Amino acid sequence: MSQLYVRSMAALDKFVPHKFQPLWQHPAGPKTVFFWAPVFKWGLVIAGISDLQRPADKISVSQTTALAATGIIWSRYSLVITPKNYSLFSVNLFVGMTQLYQLFRAIRHQRSLKAN
Repeated sequence: MSQLYVRSMAALDKFVPHKFQPLWQHPAGPKTVFFWAPVFKWGLVIAGISDLQRPADKISVSQTTALAATGIIWSRYSLVITPKNYSLFSVNLFVGMTQLYQLFRAIRHQRSLKAN
């Protein structure tokens, strides 16, 4: 770790209220990448939700399938690693769910085109 990061966290330790210390000191807490990676990954969930307004003919099936698989695989992984990372689990669950719904929309649209 960089010295700047270590010093910053040591300085912030003084300002964290006592009742939040268990979260602050947790092995997957805000002092680690295990906390920040899922926080930033919520951007994928927000993008997926905003894509729900996208016309079904504009959905990339391969990209949606890859994101759905990633969400499902990483959801499982987050529960078998030590320490268990429930933040990572929740964000990947939502990534998987939003992309599975998008995949359903795309396949339903493609079938409707074939039926006509």
